[in-house]
Amino acid sequence: AVGMATNIPPHNLQEVCDALIHLIDRWEERDEVTVEDLMRFIPGPDFPTGGLILGQEGIKAAYATGHGRLVVRAVTRIEEMKGGRWRIVVTELPYQVNKAALIERIAELVREGRIEDIADLRDESDRHGMSIVIELKRGARPQTVLNQLLKFTPLQTTFGVQMLALVDGQPRVLSLKRMLQLFVEHRIQVVTRRTRYDLEKAKARAHILEGLRIALQFLDEVIALIRNAPDAETAKTHLMARFGLTEVQAQAILDMPLRRLAALERQRLEEEYQSLQARIAELEALLADPHKIRLVIRGELQELKEKYGDPRRTRILPEATAEFTVEDLIPDEPVLVLLSQRGYIKRVPVAAYRPQGRGGRGVTGMTTDEEDAVARGLACRALDYLFLFTDQGRAYRIRVYEVPDADRAARGLPIVNLINLAEGERITALVAVPPAWMEGAGDGADRYLVMATRMGKIKRVPLSEFLTVRSSGLVAILLEEGDVLQDVCLSDGRGDLVLVTAQGQALRFEEAEVRPMGRAAAGVRGIRLEEGDQVVALDRVDPEGELLVVTAGGFGKRTPFAQYPQKGRATGGVRTVADRLEEIGEIVAARTVRPEDDLVLLTVSGMAIRIPVREIPQAGRAARGSRLIALAETDRLASIARIRPEG
Repeated sequence: AVGMATNIPPHNLQEVCDALIHLIDRWEERDEVTVEDLMRFIPGPDFPTGGLILGQEGIKAAYATGHGRLVVRAVTRIEEMKGGRWRIVVTELPYQVNKAALIERIAELVREGRIEDIADLRDESDRHGMSIVIELKRGARPQTVLNQLLKFTPLQTTFGVQMLALVDGQPRVLSLKRMLQLFVEHRIQVVTRRTRYDLEKAKARAHILEGLRIALQFLDEVIALIRNAPDAETAKTHLMARFGLTEVQAQAILDMPLRRLAALERQRLEEEYQSLQARIAELEALLADPHKIRLVIRGELQELKEKYGDPRRTRILPEATAEFTVEDLIPDEPVLVLLSQRGYIKRVPVAAYRPQGRGGRGVTGMTTDEEDAVARGLACRALDYLFLFTDQGRAYRIRVYEVPDADRAARGLPIVNLINLAEGERITALVAVPPAWMEGAGDGADRYLVMATRMGKIKRVPLSEFLTVRSSGLVAILLEEGDVLQDVCLSDGRGDLVLVTAQGQALRFEEAEVRPMGRAAAGVRGIRLEEGDQVVALDRVDPEGELLVVTAGGFGKRTPFAQYPQKGRATGGVRTVADRLEEIGEIVAARTVRPEDDLVLLTVSGMAIRIPVREIPQAGRAARGSRLIALAETDRLASIARIRPEG
């Protein structure tokens, strides 16, 4: 024995009737009717449980070939609760999904820790409809949790369409058009057989009525013949011989009750006979004309549609996609990426660092051993692209969420697990690029990576040059011997740039003075350095912002950009800190900030403190600044990260 599976999805009765009527109306040109024509009436399956069908490709494939894969998703809505929390309410499930099993699956995912942001789960279904309520924890992103539920639970399922049916006793996979055509042919056969049966019954009854009419016409003679006959069989024989009746007619006369002899009954018999003659003529005309048979079928379909049809329950989302990328499942939360000198890297949610008052000692931000130290910190978002630049002028690219998520005090993971660094190659600069900027670069928008080296070279490269980065990295800049790529920032090609040196010089100049170059170029001179000095920071000038500088001794200040006059590229710039650097330490970092930002300061030993920028005193260019963090005797400041406010 051979088993063959069929899986034909349910459809809406009204839509199927409309498609059949359309096919019947064009029966003579049925070969010209296409699947697209029929899909104007039947856009797709209609499941009794409702839900959503994502995309039309699976529907078109199923209707054209008989095979297809439909993605069916539950109907959900996201509601805001009191206290700034959110909940997800499920009101319709995919076809054949068991509600109890679904709730158990969600609870299992929460217990296993695969979905962490669910606080409560309950079934509030009643006679008014289904309602599964999923309450989320404070701070959870409802769309991300919903994407996780759709990925890992039957809230989104696939329905494999297999339109297999027996045709003349043989299994056949049918297209939508062929299936509807076979149904119409079947109905033609049924209506033809039914009409023939009705015609035979009508003729048989008319035959009997003809005999009764003869009996009523010769009533006295018939009565006398029956009365004089010795038995019923003889009477039947005499009736057949005298009036030319058939045996059926003669028997009907003998069985006729006396009440039929009344004038009114005789009139009714005559009316029945005339009605039967008209009915016989109608049925014979129907059998003689196939078009009339199809009209009967059409009328019956219309009646069926009006009597039993109901509105569509399943909605079809033509442009929706069924696939989930990693980005759909990861919360796009603000994070801090930390990198040590020996190449250990990790990411920590920004929320792990609570704002503290200026001058505190901070908390442990990264565990390092005696031979390691914190080198870089970068505030970004989990879905950003992270570019890593090395001391050999190469660039690597990963997504921020690929950096291992670690505890605030953890050490992290060696970066060689994420990128293929060459022997002895070291990361010296980090920059995060939002996904929208990467998409804009691919569309030809003005997007640039601006690079600065320790020896004062500067270079501007279109971001489009980095749309595809090999696992072995790309050449980003040609470095002179002894030079190192120090800092990188994003730019739209307009406005000013600022370079800051370790010994307190700052140069503001127009970005247009640095023409765009290819990846293999060495760049041009950005700032003229005094002997022993080096560039420590590069950033874009925000006309409404301020320049914040911090020193190795934990001192810092913010100064309005209005105090930094625009100079020409390759000049020496102006002083940005007092000359007494031996007391406060050399400048280790500088960033463009606004008062509403927060700042995370990272020390070489791994301590971290988060300070609101508005708590950092504003001072003039020549001022030395105020103490921002209390450092241990052997510790010093290593890096800073600017945290922008949400929204």
